[in-house]
Amino acid sequence: MQETTQTRYIGELRTKAKHVRSGNEIITDAPPDNKGKGEAFSPTDLLATALGSCMITIMGISAREHGFNIDGTTAKIWKIMESNPRRVGEVKIEIRFPKNNYSEKEKKLIEKAAYTCPVYLSLHPDLKKTIILNF
Repeated sequence: MQETTQTRYIGELRTKAKHVRSGNEIITDAPPDNKGKGEAFSPTDLLATALGSCMITIMGISAREHGFNIDGTTAKIWKIMESNPRRVGEVKIEIRFPKNNYSEKEKKLIEKAAYTCPVYLSLHPDLKKTIILNF
C-alpha cells in the first residue's frame, strides 16, 4: 500500500506535506500561541478543517445520490484549544446552505451525512463537536 502523504520538517516550526497521489503540497506553521508565526494552517487547524470539509463532502455525495445538490454550501469553523494537556477541546462548525427550500427528507439526509462522515466518526468522543446546520 502506498503512503497517503509525505511530510518534512522545514525548520522554524513548519512542515511541508505532499499528497502523494496528486502532488499537491501544504505548509503548516505553529500558531502564535504555541511559539509559531501563524502564517499557515497549524496541524490543529487542519484537524478542524478536515471535519468541516468531510461533512460537506459526504453531504454532497448524499445529495447527488438522491437527486439534489448543495452547491455553494459554506462552513465557518472554529477551533477551541484547551490546556493540560494542550489539545483541541471543541470544534464548532456552522454550515450555511444557499438554497432554503430543501424538503424535510432532504434535510434529514443532509443531517445524517454530517454525523456519519469518516472524520466525525474518527474523532475521540471527548472532543466536543458543535454543529449548526442553517437551512
